[in-house]
Amino acid sequence: MPAYAIVLIEVTDREQYSKYTQATPPVITQFGGKFIVRGGKTVTLEGTEEKRRVVVIEFPSFELAQAFYQSDEYQNVKKLRSGAATGTFIVVDGCPPTC
Repeated sequence: MPAYAIVLIEVTDREQYSKYTQATPPVITQFGGKFIVRGGKTVTLEGTEEKRRVVVIEFPSFELAQAFYQSDEYQNVKKLRSGAATGTFIVVDGCPPTC
């Protein structure tokens, strides 16, 4: 069953953050992940207005999503985000066929 990393990012330094966004795709691919949402237009329909960048990454499994985040490869790339953005990362199981 797929799992999804839902990421909310507040970018404070776009130039430095762009280095991070260029370095992440190969690491995500290494763990079978693919971007479903990567920024773009948003609208908040209910609740507090969400102004952060929204990213959704699909992984083949919950375990691979966690392995990606905890990997040495990602932790090295994550250093590029330091001082350029703060983030919230959530991993959630996808819906089984009987959902």
